[in-house]
Amino acid sequence: MAKRKTKYICQDCGYESAKWMGKCPGCQAWNTLVEEVEKVDSRNQSTFGFGRNQTSVRAKPEKITKIATEKEPRVTTSMKEFNRVLGGGIVPGSLVLVGGDPGIGKSTLLLQISAMLANMDLPVLYVSGEESIKQTKLRADRLNVTSDLLYVLAETNLYDISAQIEEVKPSFVVIDSIQTMYKEEVTSAPGSVTQVRECTGELMKIAKQNGIPIFIVGHVTKEGAIAGPRILEHMVDAVLYFEGERHHTYRILRSVKNRFGSTHEMGIFEMKEIGLEEVVNPSEIFLEERAEGAAGSTIVASMEGTRPVLVEIQALISPSSFGNPRRMATGIDHNRVPLLMAVLEKRVGLMLQNQDAYIKVTGGVKLDEPAIDLAIAVSIASSFRDQPTNPADIFIGEVGLTGEIRRVSRIEQRVQEAAKLGFKRIICPQKNLDGWQAPKDVTVIGVNTVQEALEEGLAR
Repeated sequence: MAKRKTKYICQDCGYESAKWMGKCPGCQAWNTLVEEVEKVDSRNQSTFGFGRNQTSVRAKPEKITKIATEKEPRVTTSMKEFNRVLGGGIVPGSLVLVGGDPGIGKSTLLLQISAMLANMDLPVLYVSGEESIKQTKLRADRLNVTSDLLYVLAETNLYDISAQIEEVKPSFVVIDSIQTMYKEEVTSAPGSVTQVRECTGELMKIAKQNGIPIFIVGHVTKEGAIAGPRILEHMVDAVLYFEGERHHTYRILRSVKNRFGSTHEMGIFEMKEIGLEEVVNPSEIFLEERAEGAAGSTIVASMEGTRPVLVEIQALISPSSFGNPRRMATGIDHNRVPLLMAVLEKRVGLMLQNQDAYIKVTGGVKLDEPAIDLAIAVSIASSFRDQPTNPADIFIGEVGLTGEIRRVSRIEQRVQEAAKLGFKRIICPQKNLDGWQAPKDVTVIGVNTVQEALEEGLAR
């Protein structure tokens, strides 16, 4: 008879303990350890303690030079922004995790992708664990989905889902969502760490053995991370985050992990009544409402994966009536603001220690690369001196603590994107000027220090 073993598992990080504790030693979260029962079959244990089926065929190691490789073509949809985020299309046999806030549009996006694949004569199985078939049909009617090769299944039992996958033999599977799926032999509730881990492992096996790409929808916690154990993100081939403000129509699909392409790729979509529509040139969207002649506004060419995106950075510097001035930032790391203000105060001579600083990246974009340092510093100095920058200028560069401007990567792509949108001057690090030719009608100015950048960038 199978033995039963009780253990306590953290629902945030997956830490396992033999006894209950109020605080998880792994993630330091309180009251997250839940009791779960694990079955251990003593009749089928190997020497190392792992259960093994005696009739299964053991895999044998092969020499890496003798392994034959075949380049499998990716499946490309008619939505180019979606293909870009995945690195060029959907890889057969891949397991992709899509996370995002509730109501942001994850189900809408995947249902649209499913309809596109079905229209390409590829059978698609859409498994919904949160909605009935009729509710899914209502969304499909709103999105004008009419393909006969799109199958909808309302089921949460993973064995029944596996049986339907074997019967339908789809070319593409969507699981919405992984927190609602369960395996019968696992005693814990759906959505627990054990259920999520076991169900994801089973889906990964189905995807790899049959060459079926499977997309999994994952819920997110209030901190913005995907709910469930951290191992969930390690098991899948790609992790996509669907971001955006509920009160705005624009959505951003961002890849934070991709075994088959570049990470930190970004796709821009606009939510409309008939579904999501891709935005071909996001730089125009981010710059269309820029006010000319306003102090504290600069433009930076930031790299999102392999795509250059032009974004406006705004700064507001105002005198503080308190001893501890405020430092607030939206869209960038808030720790970067006091660091750059200290550089401006020490190396340039701006008296900023009694000034409140508010920094914002327009359009709801989040920037985290060092190349945006110079644009932030110039916008702060522009607002403090009340001197506007030239509307046709772009600022690119990393700022060091000694006030130097350090080189950045992919300067050619950044300059070409700026030239495409009509910008005339690029202020960038001096070290980046060698080895390439700037486009016509664009002046590239190299600077070595923040002081030189302010002398070139601020209008007199």
